[in-house]
Amino acid sequence: MTTKTATLEPKCPMPSLTVCSPRIGDIIPGGHWGHRRIWHACIDCGKERWVWLVKGKPQSLRCRSCEIKRRPHPTGPESTYWKGGRVRHSRGYIWIKVQPSDFFFPMANKQGYVSEHRLVIAKSLGRLLHRWEIIHHKNKIKDDNRYENLQLVTDDRHKQITILENRIAKLEKDNHQLRGEIRLIKWRLKELEKERHDISM
Repeated sequence: MTTKTATLEPKCPMPSLTVCSPRIGDIIPGGHWGHRRIWHACIDCGKERWVWLVKGKPQSLRCRSCEIKRRPHPTGPESTYWKGGRVRHSRGYIWIKVQPSDFFFPMANKQGYVSEHRLVIAKSLGRLLHRWEIIHHKNKIKDDNRYENLQLVTDDRHKQITILENRIAKLEKDNHQLRGEIRLIKWRLKELEKERHDISM
């Protein structure tokens, strides 16, 4: 039989022991835990762990991971965790959950989500989008996925638009700064004119 060393944290449930070396079938008394425990190996993966002993039998023949794999997990609207299938990405984009039976499912990632802005344009065109086709947000608001705010462009075209928009934004910022400096200069000229007038008096 194989042996596995288990320490007090987290394997050994006996606080009076600093080191445990249980073997398959070893049983420890319940004490203040109630039911006794048995050192048991998962019948699927062979992982050894302490299991509650109920009526002389292990409460679970499989470890938690293997037990979860065996259970059918409903997905989509049938899942208890379903929140409408619309989530916000950390970068600000909106993603929509599509089902395998959906025409646009080939556009989805491994989790079955498609970015909303791509989905809006794809539905308007009635076809799937290619990977090299990019959707540009005209007002730069990533979650504003109204059709009139979206523009289908190629990767090169999108880069050109981004460069131009960044250039325009910089020029507008510089223009605002220069206007402020001009107002300051005009105010200073008025002050100097006032001082010269006072001196001449």
